[in-house]
Amino acid sequence: MNNAVNDEVWSGSWVAERLGVALVGDDGLPALLGLALRRNPKRAHLLVSNVLGKHVPQSPAVVYDHGLRLGRRVLDLLGEAEAATAVVLGYAETATGLGHAVADGLGRAPYLHSTRRPVAGLVPAGGFEESHSHATSHLLLPEDPGLLAGDGPLVLVDDEFSTGNTVLNTIRDLHERCPRRRYVVVALVDMRSPEDCARMERFAGETGARLDLIATVSGTVRLPEGVLEKGQELVARYEQAGPGAAGRARPAKPQDVPPRTPAGTPAPAGRVDLGWPRGLPDGGRHGFTPAHRARLDTALPAMAARLRDALPAGARRVLVLGCEELMYAPLRLAHALERTTDAEVRFSTTTRSPVLAVDDPGYAIRTRLVFPAHDDPADGPGERYAYNVAGGGFDAVVAVVDSAADTPALHAPDGLLARLAAHVPHVLLAVVPSYVPHAPERPAMLPEPLRGPAFSSYAPQEVGWLLQDLSAVTLEAPTEEREEAIQRGGAHYAESLPVEYQPSERYQELFHTALEESAARIARAVGAVTETVIAERSPRPVLVSLARAGTPVGVLMRRWAQFRHGLDLPHYAVSIVRGRGIDTNALRWLAGRHDPRDVVFVDGWTGKGAITRELAQAVEEFEAKEGVTGFDPEIAVLADPGSCVRTYGTREDFLIPSACLNSTVSGLVSRTVLRADLVGPHDFHGAKFYRELAGADVSGAFLDAVSARFPEVADAVEEAAKELLAADRTPTWAGWRAVERISEEYGIHDVNLVKPGVGETTRVLLRRVPWKILARAGAGADLDHVRLLAEQRGVPVEEVGDLPYTCVGLIHPKYTRGATGADGKAVTL
Repeated sequence: MNNAVNDEVWSGSWVAERLGVALVGDDGLPALLGLALRRNPKRAHLLVSNVLGKHVPQSPAVVYDHGLRLGRRVLDLLGEAEAATAVVLGYAETATGLGHAVADGLGRAPYLHSTRRPVAGLVPAGGFEESHSHATSHLLLPEDPGLLAGDGPLVLVDDEFSTGNTVLNTIRDLHERCPRRRYVVVALVDMRSPEDCARMERFAGETGARLDLIATVSGTVRLPEGVLEKGQELVARYEQAGPGAAGRARPAKPQDVPPRTPAGTPAPAGRVDLGWPRGLPDGGRHGFTPAHRARLDTALPAMAARLRDALPAGARRVLVLGCEELMYAPLRLAHALERTTDAEVRFSTTTRSPVLAVDDPGYAIRTRLVFPAHDDPADGPGERYAYNVAGGGFDAVVAVVDSAADTPALHAPDGLLARLAAHVPHVLLAVVPSYVPHAPERPAMLPEPLRGPAFSSYAPQEVGWLLQDLSAVTLEAPTEEREEAIQRGGAHYAESLPVEYQPSERYQELFHTALEESAARIARAVGAVTETVIAERSPRPVLVSLARAGTPVGVLMRRWAQFRHGLDLPHYAVSIVRGRGIDTNALRWLAGRHDPRDVVFVDGWTGKGAITRELAQAVEEFEAKEGVTGFDPEIAVLADPGSCVRTYGTREDFLIPSACLNSTVSGLVSRTVLRADLVGPHDFHGAKFYRELAGADVSGAFLDAVSARFPEVADAVEEAAKELLAADRTPTWAGWRAVERISEEYGIHDVNLVKPGVGETTRVLLRRVPWKILARAGAGADLDHVRLLAEQRGVPVEEVGDLPYTCVGLIHPKYTRGATGADGKAVTL
């Protein structure tokens, strides 16, 4: 076969004839686009660009010129003055080179492209999801945090616009962080439907910003009913048939493309030292300025000459092959080489996108080579692809990778170089130094999370504790002494620990009975809240539970995600202290290793919403001080009886058995501690691991009992999640108003001494010196453990007819000298 663009046969006709897909629009559409099929649950067809330099080898002059011309159109639109303040943003992986070329055409604009390659210690300036892609998480990692903080026009570049969702997601995220007056959207092809166009116009009206769009050609894709299912069936049939299906299929296996060179005699491969300028970025992953562009322009002739001299004598057709996101440097090298040699030079790039290959002139992807990823990707190992290389008639291939991708996997027997050598007589490797910016220095190195069994009885993969181990420090005091000390010295409640409650045999029986009766109910709530998080917050959330009541819930949510979606979600536990906020060092650690937008804070339940408000204020202060944005303070909880959050499993106030106990149901970990002589300004907050209580530990039993009910509640969870996602879940703060009323009716006059809900009432009885318990008439078995604890503590239980919660615990300073308020200090009357 010959991969040159065939002027007589449109490279989309094979798909069009079999699926009824049609491109409708500008006359230039067929020249720019072909069609292929892929295994994708959202979109079976793939628009394959002939001028992007990704799937189809093309003249580098043609590829570069398309981007330059788009950039010059942006310059004409903005004018010189406004263009001088613009920033260009391109999308990984397909449009990284196109975005660079647009920035070159614009002239003086700096450039940044999204990336799927995180950098330890470098805090993302943003991120977003790509709605139709098979691999979606994009990070924005500029070396200069101010790159995206200006108020000049932001030019967003993608290869195609199918719905516009990706662009809208990006603008929405960045506009919230740093509003701009103007956005310009640029693409080779605009294939949005009229509905998508109208939605973008409405979006521009909502933001109050001007939104312009520039594309080389425009049109729409006409998709008949059932095309997704028909496309998936066609892909499956060809993949199963193997070579020779319909005479010409090239399905999924790498050996399906037979080697050109004889077995055992691979084509020679050698390295080319490019002489890449020291310190020059390899592309726009972390920002590429006009000064960088000038340095590259100066160095290109010499580097192209080195490539030309390394080519075999008589090479007539040469491919320069880029590597996934690394498109611009190989493109510029190929363009310079094209001008210094008589050989026919073509340019394309490897990709992570799986596409069916069919060797037919009417199909855009004629052949594919399959090889393992070789740049240690953050999302784990996987297959990568080079399309239309085998059978392309190339005499030599120059593979251009960055140094992060020059790994043993690249040189392995099944690696990219070996795959190329099986089909091309000469293979050369050119390595561009990976540019990794220096992360901002921190005052002190933060340690890795503590994990079981060294700290906590949880399995190490269940949770990482962003805490320091204070197990060797004596922090406990009897409850009465502790509260008296708080009152006497104005000390904070988090500076000491209550003595761990040792449950009686009767109380332990109550726990196990409650667990047996409520396990399915809890499993449904766990499933519902986890499905809501995945649907609305992030498809791959980073669970961050508020130690310690939130930690068992975080573990259960992680288990549900594994059970239902096969996801292995990261889960950490952090400290939040009333009156002092969340552990900012833990937030800093999280921001250095994850996109803050993926972080979902998890707690067990809401009472009146004090911690919800505390977290929102703490995150706001942290972002203002640290310049790190993206953390969403909205807490995901199992139960939200106070109507304080949007993300919950239920709003019923029922017994969650983990609230019945302290450390023995929370991995044997204490409450968190924040005391100046133990926790420095650059330390994580502290906690203790009560190893000596291992004989009474039911942490694993609680988790296993609930997890065992996952299969039986799966259908109910699916329905509950649908109802939640469709419902108006706006917090009403009804719980807060009820607490205010109770505080006044009982003469307390301080909402912080009213502890609503089963969970908070249990905490009062276990850790404090309560005044009385209010119980809703007819509450039943959910309060058996509360009544038992109240009896043991000599606390009266008063039944109330119109109580909005199942129960409420009251603390009164007349009866508890050391009662504490919102700031964690003593309350006096």
